[in-house]
Amino acid sequence: MTDFWVLLTGALVASCCAILGCFLVLRRMSMIGDAISHSVLPGIVIAFMMSGSRDSFIMLLGASVLGLITVFLIQLFQQSGVQADASIGVVFTALFAIGVVLVSLNLKNVDIDLDCVLYGEIAHVHWNTWEMSGMDMGPKAVWMLGITLLIIIGVISLFYKQFKLCAFDPALAAAIGIPVALFHYLLMGLVSMATVSSFESVGAILVVGMLIIPASAAYLLTDRLGAMIFISVAIGIASTGIGYGVSIVLDASIAGCMVCAAAVLFILAFLLSPSHGLVARKLRRRTLSGNTAV
Repeated sequence: MTDFWVLLTGALVASCCAILGCFLVLRRMSMIGDAISHSVLPGIVIAFMMSGSRDSFIMLLGASVLGLITVFLIQLFQQSGVQADASIGVVFTALFAIGVVLVSLNLKNVDIDLDCVLYGEIAHVHWNTWEMSGMDMGPKAVWMLGITLLIIIGVISLFYKQFKLCAFDPALAAAIGIPVALFHYLLMGLVSMATVSSFESVGAILVVGMLIIPASAAYLLTDRLGAMIFISVAIGIASTGIGYGVSIVLDASIAGCMVCAAAVLFILAFLLSPSHGLVARKLRRRTLSGNTAV
């Protein structure tokens, strides 16, 4: 049963991150995901300090607020003339450092430690269960990730055309009356939700891999957004299964092996993609050179 919960949790993490990752990759905002995944830490800690509880909803709310603050600060610095990469680096490192300090000062005797935040441990999710009326309902992480996935699917489905146009041509979206800034912050809010929902399972660092790698691999395999989302989710889920198997064989970090598996699948896509793959490009160049010589 432990294997089932680990694989289900990993699949839910991969699905949540893969869907949102497609929009981050298309909007060339991959490092925003990295920034949010680190900078939400002080939000989680402050929410715990104010409530005295590890209630998932409270922490989710605190993380979402910090995620939006992160995006706002990055946008503010960029509009003030700071380079985009510098803005991201300054904001996420500063906020993450504040979170680390808050953890070390105030939560030494509480089960919120830096190892948990950074790396997570998906093998332990089945121990923290939710009970209702004396009935074991399963791991809390599964419920939290499941609800997060439903929210992500619901919001993306409801505003799919708006998100799509904002991703491909924000200027046109603004010209026809779509509130681009609103959908930008809505997407960032969803990324914050996915990040904090995944903390307990894979940690802040490894969630970045699940956000970006499957979506980047899918980007190489198709030119359609709908297909890209489905392929990204499939790669994320496949990475979960492959990584778990490898972690058992090597007796290594489960979450780490899952992201490494995703990286291997990305390399395969990079090499073998029919249209964008390195091998396909080499063959086209060779064919073109042969035709030119003739």
